Amino acid sequence: MTAEFMFITFTLFLAGMIAVPLASRFGLGSVLGYLIAGIAIGPVLHWAGVDVAALQHFTEFGVVMMLFLIGLEMQPKVLWAMRAKIFVMGGLQVGLTTVAVMAIAMLFGQAWTIALAIGLIFALSSTAIVTQTLNEKGLMRSDGGQAGFAVLLFQDIAVIPMLALVPLLALKELSDALHQGDDHGGGHGDSALNLNLVEGLPGWQTALITVAAIALVVLAGRYLTGPIFRYIARARLRELFVSTALMMVVGIALLMTMVGLSPALGTFLAGVVMANSEYRHELESDIAPFKGIFLGVFFITVGASIDFALLSENVALIIGLTLGLILLKCVVMLVLGRVFKLAGGDKWLFALGLAQAGEFGFVLVSFTVANAVVPSPIADLLLLVIAISMLLTPALFILYDWLIAPRYSRQQEREADEFAHGSGIIIAGHGRFGGIVNRALRAADYETTVIDYSNDQLKMLRRFGLSAYYGDATRPDLLHAAGIESAKVLVIAIDNKEAATELARHMHEHHPRVHVIARAIDRWHVYDLWSAGCRDIIRETYDSSIRAARSAFEALGHPREKAERLVGAFETFDRKTMIETAQAFIQSEDPHSDDSEYSRLIRENQEAWEAQLKASMQEVLKARQD
Repeated sequence: MTAEFMFITFTLFLAGMIAVPLASRFGLGSVLGYLIAGIAIGPVLHWAGVDVAALQHFTEFGVVMMLFLIGLEMQPKVLWAMRAKIFVMGGLQVGLTTVAVMAIAMLFGQAWTIALAIGLIFALSSTAIVTQTLNEKGLMRSDGGQAGFAVLLFQDIAVIPMLALVPLLALKELSDALHQGDDHGGGHGDSALNLNLVEGLPGWQTALITVAAIALVVLAGRYLTGPIFRYIARARLRELFVSTALMMVVGIALLMTMVGLSPALGTFLAGVVMANSEYRHELESDIAPFKGIFLGVFFITVGASIDFALLSENVALIIGLTLGLILLKCVVMLVLGRVFKLAGGDKWLFALGLAQAGEFGFVLVSFTVANAVVPSPIADLLLLVIAISMLLTPALFILYDWLIAPRYSRQQEREADEFAHGSGIIIAGHGRFGGIVNRALRAADYETTVIDYSNDQLKMLRRFGLSAYYGDATRPDLLHAAGIESAKVLVIAIDNKEAATELARHMHEHHPRVHVIARAIDRWHVYDLWSAGCRDIIRETYDSSIRAARSAFEALGHPREKAERLVGAFETFDRKTMIETAQAFIQSEDPHSDDSEYSRLIRENQEAWEAQLKASMQEVLKARQD
């Protein structure tokens, strides 16, 4: 390990450590923090002679890991249900954007081949930035988030025919100049390792090898993952499990690259295949930290790749091209959003989220230059437009958060459904939590009123004959229409923590007689809901954890009744201390500081609480011995 390598690594991690917490503190998100860090250290990296482009290609592996993890979260039936959005919406987006950019480039005097190449490059969006930001903001499961992800997935598929098409667009004069340069460049190319399995093969053989590679990934993921990890588990070495998980991801990415496919697409497919594996959660926990590191450094390299000298010489042109590209892609996305019936804020989330160019654009630009399609001076300008448009993407999400989302939370473009009559039980949100509550109540012959903000979710419910209504349950007028004045129970099961807390506060202030049951995402959310006046708070993983503890006691030889009493003693104590800490939390100005009342309460009572809990548990255990 050289001093230069350690210097580069230290600089990258230091920049991220400083910039990301600051950006997150001001609500800018981690992606913008990494980009700003890259801009800040760009001069340092160039001074140190670092090849930022080569480093960027290496850290693009974070995108590969991210798509593998997304695949693990998606059941094949979910992916099949999205096929129309993936291929129809995605195909229209790529096609319309390519044609529009091509037409504009030709108006500026570019040859049709160069214009088409530019259109293909700019048709792509940033899978890394968009997916990361949607996940951070909890928007991935929204209609706009799902539509955006479907289009991004098609773009990854479209990279394959794009790479096949680009060599056919070569310009003779550029090709001659490129070959002359190769003639004078020495003879080292022949000795380089060539891992391309389809180079020089006829089309039918290339297609056959490609299909075989995909089939190998599917079959290996389905039938070999279990035996491999069961064999590795016998060694009882955590690091071996992690290295095996990384080996699988790298191997799949390598295989896809060798047959000319997108490595990100291949690992996504493998993730989908392994989604039902018993090792899914282990794979996810092992790979997630590496994904985060690679993605963070990738975003830093995007910021560092901005050539400020070239930008200063052509600042008006580059800024104009960047803003023009964002505006053009927004228009295309808005048209598609209307065609595919995306409502209100989801349409704008879809449009603004995918308005930038993407990281695979860097690969395509290099490929077009290497194949004598786009001249180097134009390619340098394209690289700047891609980098700056990616840099502006977090700002577009901030624009959505501050201006568009609040507007549509007050006044939706699609009118909320008319409510037939009040049922006395209102369930806000019908996902994995609210859906189970709804099923249990309906099974006991209670009529419920379900309100959800996802068109796809409501279509699914109505397809199975379940009554559900479209709308934003945080709107007071919608609650009134749903019959909140005569309701007995409101179940808050929406994913957005802030929105859930505000709804609980509204109910406490304006409808205190309605019993509110609220789902809490985590412990901090429990405190927020408690401060909002809600007193029936369900931690979403708490009951399953209690059941797991009970099963553990039974596995240790305790009878079911004794195990129930043990976890009952734990629950009683936990709920008591939760109320005490919640009261201290809401009375502290800054509960996270070391000198807050909340922190002091924890420090002063931690040992006493642990002793009380152990005494309660021992009392139950001794009852068995008497």
